[in-house]
Amino acid sequence: MNTKELTAFVAEAAGKFAEEAGCLIWDVKFVKEAGEWVLRVLIDTEPMGGVTIEMCEAVNRALDAFLDEADPIDQSYCLEVSSPGINRELYRDSDFEKFAGEEVDIKLYKPDTDGKKSYTAVLLSHTADALELEVNGEVRSVARAAIAQCRVHFDF
Repeated sequence: MNTKELTAFVAEAAGKFAEEAGCLIWDVKFVKEAGEWVLRVLIDTEPMGGVTIEMCEAVNRALDAFLDEADPIDQSYCLEVSSPGINRELYRDSDFEKFAGEEVDIKLYKPDTDGKKSYTAVLLSHTADALELEVNGEVRSVARAAIAQCRVHFDF
């Protein structure tokens, strides 16, 4: 099973456990970090931000038991279930639709024409290829392929 198939399989299974715990699946990632494989399941609530430790624990326990039985992952890994946080990463069309009109923090792979690799902007809209952003009162179209990361902005 490749990574895309694995994350889809886990998302489907985790969705049932999340629903039982009173939440929903925001994202599933299977990544290698510091030489270790991590299966990261991010849960959220509707409205956003109501994830509790008890929800994380319930989804973790149920999903862990399910994965032990199904055994879809060949190598050893660490299962993490958590909230995506208040400054969650946005990358799907549904994310951009949900957060249109909100401030986002953008990090680019290469500096833009102003020489900046990161800035805060208002997310106006999106297409399959670009994000329409308002940066310091100026509307810009930034290619999605140029964006290394887009997160919901939060002032700490």
